[in-house]
Amino acid sequence: MAQSKFRSIQAARILRKRMTPTEKSIWKYLSNRGFCKFKFRRQYPIRGFILDFFCPERKLGIEIDGPIHEKRKDYDRAREEIINDLGINILRFKNRDIEKDLMSVLRQIKRHVIPSPQSGEGCPSLPRTG
Repeated sequence: MAQSKFRSIQAARILRKRMTPTEKSIWKYLSNRGFCKFKFRRQYPIRGFILDFFCPERKLGIEIDGPIHEKRKDYDRAREEIINDLGINILRFKNRDIEKDLMSVLRQIKRHVIPSPQSGEGCPSLPRTG
C-alpha cells in the first residue's frame, strides 16, 4: 500500500513538470488561490489515480481530456465512479473545448465552485471573449 502511494506521488510530480499547454492555460487561472480564492492542486494523487486539478474545499476534480481519452472511456468511467464514491465530483473538459473557448470552461468551473450567484463575492469576473 505505501509503495503504491509513493508511486502515485512520484507520478504526480512528473506530470506537474510535464503539463500540457491546455493544462497550463487553465492552471494560470486556478493557481495561487486566484480563482474565487479557492485552493486548487494540480496533478493530485487520490486512491492510485491522479486528478488533473482538485479543489479540496469543494471536493471538485477537474479532468482535461486529450485524444488518449477517446481510447480509454471505460477506464475513465470506472475511475470516475471510484472517485465519486469518495464524495468528489468530476468536471471533464476536452482539450479542444478549452482551446476554443477557455472563458466558457472557466465559467462552468465557477458555477461548480460558487453555485449561488449571490455568493460570487471575491471571485473574479471572467473577461468576455469573442
